[in-house]
Amino acid sequence: MWYMIRATDVPDSLEQRRQARPDHLARLEALKNEGRLMVAGPLPAIDAEDPGPAGFSGSLVVARFESLDEAKSWAGEDPYVDAGAYASVDVQPFKPVLP
Repeated sequence: MWYMIRATDVPDSLEQRRQARPDHLARLEALKNEGRLMVAGPLPAIDAEDPGPAGFSGSLVVARFESLDEAKSWAGEDPYVDAGAYASVDVQPFKPVLP
């Protein structure tokens, strides 16, 4: 089943994100290579393609997992969690309809 992982950043998370980004992206690449990643990306803190020093307010990942527990476990092991970039992470089932 597909799951939506919505993480909310702590204030001023840019440096924590920079430090953990290579490991964070490697996990997403692994999901992609397994055909389990629908979409992933950061949420800019301001209305701009490149938010610069404003940074990001969170992240969104939609990926396939065997269960909600597996999705929650995967999300909880994200390098951004370990780096202290995320204040919270919410995981919910997702049902794709379009396109």
